[in-house]
Amino acid sequence: MPLQDFLALLKNRHEHPLVTLNSHSDDPRGQLVRNPARNHAIVLGGSIAGTLAARMLSETFREVTVLDRDHFPAGAAPRRAVPQGRHIHALLARGQQILDELFPGLTDELAALGAPTGDFGTTLSWYFNGRMLEPAETGLICAASGRPLLEDRIRARVRALPNVTFRDRTDIVGLVASPRGIRITGVRVRAQFEGSAEEVIDGDLVVDATGRGTRTPRWLVELGYPAVEEELVSMDLTYTTCDFAAPLPFDPIGGNIAIIPVATPEMPRGAIFARLPDRYAVSLTGILGDRPPADLDGFLSYARSLPVPEVYKAIRDAEPLGDPVSFRFPASIRRHYERLRRFPDGLLVLGDAACVFNPVYGQGMTVAAIEATVLGRHLAQGAPEPRRYLRDLARAIDAPWDMSAGADLGFPGVGGRRTLKVRAANAYIPRLQAAAVTDGRLSRAFLRAAGLVDPPQALLRPNIAARVLGRGKR
Repeated sequence: MPLQDFLALLKNRHEHPLVTLNSHSDDPRGQLVRNPARNHAIVLGGSIAGTLAARMLSETFREVTVLDRDHFPAGAAPRRAVPQGRHIHALLARGQQILDELFPGLTDELAALGAPTGDFGTTLSWYFNGRMLEPAETGLICAASGRPLLEDRIRARVRALPNVTFRDRTDIVGLVASPRGIRITGVRVRAQFEGSAEEVIDGDLVVDATGRGTRTPRWLVELGYPAVEEELVSMDLTYTTCDFAAPLPFDPIGGNIAIIPVATPEMPRGAIFARLPDRYAVSLTGILGDRPPADLDGFLSYARSLPVPEVYKAIRDAEPLGDPVSFRFPASIRRHYERLRRFPDGLLVLGDAACVFNPVYGQGMTVAAIEATVLGRHLAQGAPEPRRYLRDLARAIDAPWDMSAGADLGFPGVGGRRTLKVRAANAYIPRLQAAAVTDGRLSRAFLRAAGLVDPPQALLRPNIAARVLGRGKR
């Protein structure tokens, strides 16, 4: 099929029971909307998605409680329950915009704490197949704070809200439901202290933001609901990170933020080499069983194999701040809650509990922020009707999922469903990236779409497609 036809297709696109019952009214669905109860909202999970959910809920509920099994550290430190927190995290441009709207001055606060900031198109060097995109001003801000600092500052802002309470070291045992499971009326928990008894916390709304380990699909089945359909893209990713002391003996970043050799089917080893507030960090990535080593010599040898030699040259004589740390990510998972014909009132999902993205593309925190705005819109309209909310949530997930899952499916060994739309994108996007090596307008368009500011369809606008196809002919 000719590429132009592809573009047209792209454009048109028997243990302790986990659920208990109580004697709350089991009135027909929709009562919650007609008679809003806005006393108490419960958020399961206190990571970034859960904290953002609490921020939105605080505007319409008298009391919001955030529950988490982990201990919240005092200050910016990695958390035990977030093993990926020790690795480089990116906040895409749309995420930065939303967080600055929800927490005015946050980017300036991060910068004052040492986070390097700059334009996504000029202070980050993007490489595809060993060739750097032409630098171009995008008007989009990158704040390279690292996850622990960003999470700490967001949590501090939400903790300061008078109607929000964080309760850590608390295990979530299960949901509490009305007799026929039509409504979720609270949760059962147990504090992680010796002798603690199980207790029930009543709530008018429960939001599951427990991440990739969510038990909502299992709880729904135990309540008599159908199984949630899951879509998997299996890439068997491993990324290994090592931190290095500043200054570097050889520093190719200078006053900029990062060098990013992006993994491609032609050059499947990738990396992120970033300047952070107090150090430099390198995350090496490998897919389909190619695992960057977690010993320093192996780490350096892997870095030497990258198509961008500056990464290895910068760290070969640098001082490591500890041993490399690896994290394995077997598959991206999208849970299609919006396809369920029945869903209990009083329960919503958010963040990785709805969709787990390949972390290489840095979408997780930004999509959580986008989903928080979806929650905010539904809260402003009254008590959220779950199925309507879940349909809107799915629409918010569509674009980032198409971009990351589609990119992964460009690797022949990756498992997943390759639709005609996916194959069309994987014929077009590499040509756009190649053309952007010498065309700043294409660099800008690509980075604005990758930053989730512009929709993917923006890359198919006539003025963009003509530049891509024209350069291909030349």
